[in-house]
Amino acid sequence: MAALVKRFSRLGGFASLLQKQCAAATVPVRCLNLQEYQSKKLLDDYKVAVQRFGVADTTDQAVEVAKQLAPVREYVIKAQILAGGRGKGTFSNGVKGGVKFTTVPDEVGSLVKDMLGFKLVTKQTPPGGVLVQKVMVAESVDISRETYFAILMDRETNGPVIIASTEGGMDIEEVAEKTPDRIYKQPVDIHDGLSAAVARQLAQNLKFEGDKLDQATLQIMNMYQLFLSVDATQVEINPFAETSDGRVICVDAKINFDDNAEFRQKEIFALDDCSETDPREVQAHKHNLNYIGMDGNIGCLVNGAGLAMATMDIVKLHGGEPANFLDCGGGVTEGQVFEAFKILTSDPQVKAVLVNIFGGIVNCATIANGITAAARGIDLKIPLIVRLEGTNVDEAKRILKESGLPIIPADGMGEAAKHAVNSIQ
Repeated sequence: MAALVKRFSRLGGFASLLQKQCAAATVPVRCLNLQEYQSKKLLDDYKVAVQRFGVADTTDQAVEVAKQLAPVREYVIKAQILAGGRGKGTFSNGVKGGVKFTTVPDEVGSLVKDMLGFKLVTKQTPPGGVLVQKVMVAESVDISRETYFAILMDRETNGPVIIASTEGGMDIEEVAEKTPDRIYKQPVDIHDGLSAAVARQLAQNLKFEGDKLDQATLQIMNMYQLFLSVDATQVEINPFAETSDGRVICVDAKINFDDNAEFRQKEIFALDDCSETDPREVQAHKHNLNYIGMDGNIGCLVNGAGLAMATMDIVKLHGGEPANFLDCGGGVTEGQVFEAFKILTSDPQVKAVLVNIFGGIVNCATIANGITAAARGIDLKIPLIVRLEGTNVDEAKRILKESGLPIIPADGMGEAAKHAVNSIQ
């Protein structure tokens, strides 16, 4: 269960802050994963100032990018993986640090050579690390002051809320706990939008002055336009910085998106980097199934997240270990059930499959037909335990009984869990 909670908590630094500052806020789940260079490109598209950069997947390309950026005071080379703590990470070849600096363009190639094709291990990666396939080569900026800026959706105010702080570059949760007076919260009326006057006041709160005040105001307006236009649930900039040469830029960004808007944000969702995602999760998403792999050996197919949690709990109660969370939802079809079985049985750890369906919207007969088709189609060799209840359940039980398949029926959740655990002992 802890693993499941962990998987549902892949969020930026705003999560704890939001819980402290917005009593009724929701915490979104990040499903669309963009690499840093993709987020920076998106910011640039909306005229949000970022450092100049390029991306490369070979050493020769990296050197070419460096030459195109010249002249610069210093280059920064950053391994592109979907994990934080890259600067303090270690590569599988023993090289320390996934973020490197150099003032010499010709050195970019040798630094990149030690990154590409090797796994980078950080506090946020799996123990074995993540393979680095791309690097970002960028202009390094001399930051003179750092602030924090974020826009996110807030249920309490029924719209966007801006969180800003003069304490940029720091753990924002720690700032919220120790110096809450340094955090500014500004709800935005979704109909009126963000006015230039409010944006300027926020920039003043962040202590931007002179020409930098004008720059910061414009950047805040542009970030809000980005937030709306791409159906974001979060745009977090940390640090939102001013540089020694008088610029205001976004040095690092985390952007989350509303999955419900995928139909109108096709170009953005097409950028989704699935290279670090469990292939079973990717396959499940293609068929509108919700799948999360776990460490046990009993595969669970259910309808509804609450029932999934209860099923995993009762499996553990009877001494078993769930291998996954797989929710087929309320509008499941026979084809989806078939795909769900393929995903479940693709895990070599799975030694039994437990189907636990409560048919409200779902027609149990649809599930039964899908189960029998899947069991035959994939030539299922492991125990299959099925508990069905609800709409058209009698017809569903008849379909299972007359299938001739070695299906173990159960009348309740407890009985189903016992059968599943006993079948592999």
